[in-house]
Amino acid sequence: MRELQRGQLESLLRLLQADGRQLIGPTARDGSIVLEPIHGVADLPKGLTLRQAPGSVRLEARDDDALFGFTVGPDAAKRWLFPPRVELWRARQAETLTFDDRPAPHAPLALLGLRACDTAAIAIQDRVLLQSDFADPTYASRRADLLLVAVQCATASPTCFCTSMGTGPRVTSGFDLCLTEHVDGPFVIEVGSEAGQRLVDQLPTRPASDPEAPERAAAAARQGQRVMPSDVREQLLGALQGPHWDDVATRCLGCANCTLVCPTCFCTTVDDVTELSGDAVHTRRWDSCFDPAFSDVHGHAVREGVGDRYRQWLTHKLATWHDQFGTSGCVGCGRCIGWCPAGIDIVAEAIAAGASS
Repeated sequence: MRELQRGQLESLLRLLQADGRQLIGPTARDGSIVLEPIHGVADLPKGLTLRQAPGSVRLEARDDDALFGFTVGPDAAKRWLFPPRVELWRARQAETLTFDDRPAPHAPLALLGLRACDTAAIAIQDRVLLQSDFADPTYASRRADLLLVAVQCATASPTCFCTSMGTGPRVTSGFDLCLTEHVDGPFVIEVGSEAGQRLVDQLPTRPASDPEAPERAAAAARQGQRVMPSDVREQLLGALQGPHWDDVATRCLGCANCTLVCPTCFCTTVDDVTELSGDAVHTRRWDSCFDPAFSDVHGHAVREGVGDRYRQWLTHKLATWHDQFGTSGCVGCGRCIGWCPAGIDIVAEAIAAGASS
């Protein structure tokens, strides 16, 4: 491990932007902390944090100048590696009909500030979107060029349950560099790849004086986390016809917020639009199993009720995802809890559904 003085963080950010790379990092916007293009340390959410509870997320001031002293916001790597809307092809009619299916150009990305749940989510999406027979070219292209600088969590939100899912809070893999922040001292740097080592070699680092800092931060972040039952898969598969889903239907708005902020959900649909120029454009966009039309078969929705759609989401995320991809589809980030306008708690619902079977 190495350490980097706080005043040298700007040097790291400049290296991440070398060779035309676009730096995406946490910044305060619209009452939250989101992942957006940033240019330097001044854009980071210094002295800010997010206070989260079921159905409640508030941006608040901290009592120190921490740059990464916040729990996860609504954004994850998904928005940048698997964008919400992508043009797949465009047809033009001139003397002949031509099709352009070349992917839109994009700058290589550097993602800064991701946590253990986020790196775990990327690993899950890799299993889905980089499968050899069904690889998604947009995701594959952006993923191949990615530089990822993670940050160790030092505190958990009441909505977090990554320890239960085995995905955190300690970042252990999936990064090029990982930072542990000392508010009044240097950053501790862990190297996770050859690309990360090349970055460190260009920085004025020295051997870490506190190599236990990452584990100490993780130990603090484990305190107070929610606990998802270890047998949740079996409990849910045994409760498919339980009465609890009718209760959920009285509370769930079917708004799809949970799937939009989820860092692993990957469902999409396509739109075909004819522009005023005459071009026909075939576009892919994010979709959700909470959309009533999502399960349409020959004009009829297989899952007509909100309770049916919630059951599909919950059991797929926590149970049948194992059968498809060999892992849970949930990383315990708690985004779906904080950003649900009805305050529905995935942990509480999984426990209640299992108990009602």
